[in-house]
Amino acid sequence: PWERCRLGSVMAAELNRPYTAVLLPMEAAGYAGSLQEFPLTDIGGPRWFRQHEYIEKLNMQAIISATTEGDEFVKEHIYSLGKAPTLIHELIAVEVWKQKVFPILCQLQDFNPKSTFPIYMVIYHEATIINLLETIFYHKDVCESAEEAVLDLADYCHRKLTLLAAQSESCENQERDPPTGTSLTELKKQSQDLEFDISVKAVSILRYITDHIDSLPISVQTRLLNTHNVPCLLVQLVDHCPWRRYNSKGELQKYADGKWYTVPLEDHLKITKVDGQVWIALYNLLLRPDCQKSYDFNNFNKTQLLKLQGFLTEVLIDQLPNLVELQRFLSHLAMVDPPPPKKNLILEQVPEIRDRIFCENSNKWKAIAKHLVKTAFNPSEQELLQQAHRLAETYNLNVMENLIPERPKCGFCGVEAAKRCSRCQIEWYCARECQVKHWSKHKKACDLMAGAVKA
Repeated sequence: PWERCRLGSVMAAELNRPYTAVLLPMEAAGYAGSLQEFPLTDIGGPRWFRQHEYIEKLNMQAIISATTEGDEFVKEHIYSLGKAPTLIHELIAVEVWKQKVFPILCQLQDFNPKSTFPIYMVIYHEATIINLLETIFYHKDVCESAEEAVLDLADYCHRKLTLLAAQSESCENQERDPPTGTSLTELKKQSQDLEFDISVKAVSILRYITDHIDSLPISVQTRLLNTHNVPCLLVQLVDHCPWRRYNSKGELQKYADGKWYTVPLEDHLKITKVDGQVWIALYNLLLRPDCQKSYDFNNFNKTQLLKLQGFLTEVLIDQLPNLVELQRFLSHLAMVDPPPPKKNLILEQVPEIRDRIFCENSNKWKAIAKHLVKTAFNPSEQELLQQAHRLAETYNLNVMENLIPERPKCGFCGVEAAKRCSRCQIEWYCARECQVKHWSKHKKACDLMAGAVKA
C-alpha cells in the first residue's frame, strides 16, 4: 500500500536525465565478490582503502540504478554473493572505531598529521556503507540475506535513533557555526555533522526492516519491541522532530537529501521523507498482528503511544492515507486495555558482531591508535598523491555532475556558483573574490588533487 520511495540520497538523479553508469555488471560482480571483513588494525590501510573505493562505486551505481528504474545489478550481486552481512560488519566496525579509536587519535600529543584526509575517509566510510544499505535494503530478498546480521543492524539503527532523540532534546537543532581551529578539531566537528546524516539514514533502514519483519528471525521483532521499545522511541522522534529547526532569522528549516533547506510558508505542513519513514515504521510495528501480540501495552507505553493522536491531523492523513488505520487503532487503545503480551519459550538470538569486535580489541584501543598512526594516518606526500589519484578516478566528475540534481555551491559563501577552480577542477566559486578569500584553506587540497589529476 505504501508508495515506493528511496530516501536520503544526496546523489539522487533526476529521472529525466540521461542514464549514466559508474560500473558495468561484471565489474560490480567483481567488486561485490571481493568484499571482506577487516580487523580494526587494518582500517585506513591500503587494502581497506581499496575496498572503500569499491563500496563507493557500488553505492553510486546502486543509486543510479534505483533512481533511473534500471537493472539493479548491484543489489542482485550483493544478494547472490551473500555480502549483506559483510557490509553490516564493516559498518559496525567503523562505528566502533569512531567511538574507541578516533578520540584517542585526537588526544595523542605527538600526532600532528600533514593531512587529515585519510582519517576523514574512515569517518566517511560509515556514511558510504549506510547509504548503500539504505538503497538495497528496500528489497525483501536483500534484507533476508543478511540472516542473523540483521539483528546487529537493528541494534545499530536503535543506537542512531537514540542519538537523534537525545540531540532533539538537548540542542533544539540550532544552526552551528562553521568549524574553526586545528585540523583535528575541524575533523571532530565534521564527524558530528556526518553523524547526524548517518542517523537520519538509519531511520530509513529501520523502516525497511519493519517492512519485512515477518520474514526475518523472530528475535528481530523481540529486540525492536521489547528489548529496545522502538515504538516509544519513534514517538519521541515524532514529538521532537530533530530534522527540523529554525535559523537565526526565525525561518523554518528541514533536513532532506543531506542538507538543511528553508521551507516556504506554504509547505510548512508538508511532511518530509524522513517523517514518512517514521510513521510507516510505527504503522508496521503497531498494526501487524504478530507485533501486537508481542508488544507490552503497559500504562507507560500506552500513554506514550496515545501522544500520536495529536499529530494525526487531516493534513497528515491526506499525505499518508493509510495512517487512518493507525488513528482508529489508537482510538480503540484509548478505551481498552489490551491483553498482556504473549510469551513463548524460545531460544532468543542475540547480536554478535559488535560484541565480538569489542571482545577482540578490549584494552587495546590505544595500541591500535598508535599502530594506525604508523601504518595508515601519517602517509608520505607520494602516498597522499596516490590516494588522491585513486579517488579522482572513483569520483569521476562527469558522472558526479549527472548525479547531483542542483547547481554547485560556492566553497566560501555557499551561494550558487558557476566557476570551478581551474587547477583541481573540484571546488566551485561564485566570484574571484571568494576564491581568493578561500585559498588559504583550499590550497592543500588543491595541490593534492591537481597533482593527482596530472598523474
